[in-house]
Amino acid sequence: MKQLVLIFCTLLGTVLSPAIASAQSASGALLQQMTSASQTLSYEFSYVNVSKLGIESLRYRHSLQNGKPLVQLTNMDGPQREAVMRGVEVSYFEPGIEPFSIRGDHIVDSLPSLVFANVARLEQYYDFVSVGRSRIADRICEVVRIVPRDGLRYSYVVWLDSETKLPLRVDLLDRDGDTLEQFRVVAFTSGDEVTAKMSRFIMPIMPPLLSIPSGEKLNLNWSVTWLPQGFTESSSDRHTLPTIGAVVETRLFSDGLFSFSLNVTPAGYKSGENLIRQGRRTIHSEFRGKNEITVIGELPPATAKRIADSVVINE
Repeated sequence: MKQLVLIFCTLLGTVLSPAIASAQSASGALLQQMTSASQTLSYEFSYVNVSKLGIESLRYRHSLQNGKPLVQLTNMDGPQREAVMRGVEVSYFEPGIEPFSIRGDHIVDSLPSLVFANVARLEQYYDFVSVGRSRIADRICEVVRIVPRDGLRYSYVVWLDSETKLPLRVDLLDRDGDTLEQFRVVAFTSGDEVTAKMSRFIMPIMPPLLSIPSGEKLNLNWSVTWLPQGFTESSSDRHTLPTIGAVVETRLFSDGLFSFSLNVTPAGYKSGENLIRQGRRTIHSEFRGKNEITVIGELPPATAKRIADSVVINE
């Protein structure tokens, strides 16, 4: 009897595997179309960002002018804040802060990071699961879940407009399936109307580009021996905190969707382990000999602790 069950399960797996792979491929193709549409179409979103910290209302306009992206992000409540992207130059204007420009391929904290991700890289570590259709902002949408295979990261659910493939809703979920953040479009326009509107856009005086020194390869006397699969080091840094004069060494890691920093600094007052969770961001710190190890980023608390525990310091 056991042999019959084993044979049946093997045959069932053989039949289902191509179907599962096909579904993964189809959902991945939808996500690829989302990233392409977000960068090439002319559209305007009025949307809300909902998180544990509150609700924020914003407007996002995107078009191509003479083959180059022209993007405007404006908050709709309170003191006016604005960001403008022209080509590869992004300028930020906020009350009480001197305007500045940096080079980049998108406005930071505008659309969800999933929209700008490399889908081909993600499909190595995440499953893309189609969950049918729904309706957002009076538009029919395809719904896709992005689920980490190792269970050590957060997941996403995205609603893609069936016609344009633009994202009209994106939910960030923790490992228990609770919503940490939600991006939700409430009004949506696309096409020539937006192109014409952006062609009449009066550009603000763009502040000068910030000079960002090129990163040098540092030889740090510590390493991390465990990371969730797919995370790689993107940069490292050593700087001095001006208030206390302590030297902080930092490594930045990303899997193409989520990121975090790992910091090592000489320990001051020791108070055991500390954990703070603010929405998607976790801050976990612990002491090891004469050093304090801190993980800050978009990780579940248990994953952040496991990373910190794996740090090896060469005294």
